[in-house]
Amino acid sequence: MISLKQLHYALAIEKTLHFKKAAEICNVSQSALSTALNELEKQLGTTIFERNNKQVLVTNNGQLILDKAKKIKLELDELLQVAQTNKQPFTNPMTIGVIPTISPYLLPKVLPEVRKLYPDFKLRIIEEQSHRLVDMVRVGDIDAAILALPYPIEGLMSFDFWQEDFYWVCHKDECPKKVQEISSEELEIEKLMLLKDGHCLKEHALAACRLQNKKQNADFDSASLHTLIQMVAGKLGTTLVPQMALDQLIYNESELRTIHLNEPGPHRTIALVIRPNYVRAHELILLKDIFIKQLTNKCNVD
Repeated sequence: MISLKQLHYALAIEKTLHFKKAAEICNVSQSALSTALNELEKQLGTTIFERNNKQVLVTNNGQLILDKAKKIKLELDELLQVAQTNKQPFTNPMTIGVIPTISPYLLPKVLPEVRKLYPDFKLRIIEEQSHRLVDMVRVGDIDAAILALPYPIEGLMSFDFWQEDFYWVCHKDECPKKVQEISSEELEIEKLMLLKDGHCLKEHALAACRLQNKKQNADFDSASLHTLIQMVAGKLGTTLVPQMALDQLIYNESELRTIHLNEPGPHRTIALVIRPNYVRAHELILLKDIFIKQLTNKCNVD
């Protein structure tokens, strides 16, 4: 009979495409993992993985089997969680994914309050880009993801908890004097520095400025908002920063100014994204309410 352990091992191999790494993830010896996989393939009468000394590949039939195994794992995980729904909230561990342009600015504002209210709550945070987190939510690798919307999340549910605008950041020597608002038409686009392609923050900033088709100078691309701020401080250009991040990015930069981007908003929405019928949705609603309260108190912009 096919066992859940065999399916777990097979999914670990698919994830790593490496038998040794998969065995480490599963906390078993490589020989035990290989034996279990060979028995699974024998029981199914088909080869799931092609392997040699250099690489591991998933066969066509193997991919169909692994897709079914993911659904079985997800159903089992949710079955086990159903038994916990009558317990006090946050008595079981939870894993939440967060994108890099949110996690360093959101988590310091909200996690202290979460720890205060639920000191025994074991929360694991994974930082990944949006497309990876959406896939991880779908297959049940994580409980939920914190994303910036709009972003394609077909088939998933979202709980919005924050909406915000962008602020233009410039060096005080290169900013217009006594200006509190600026439109996209007033920006010097050739000096605007944004994140690398693949970051939804860049797409949201371009959309807010109605510049989706505007190609940026590759010399200005960065993977970090902190790096962009340092470049602005060095008079290398300007950038756009979401409201949530302003206090941490600008607090010790007396040479910089922030000016609200006067374009129809909100420019982005922050949300918890989950699978439909996720059995711990009530706990995520509690988290959402904590997030709203803390952000409202700590993200006021003068």
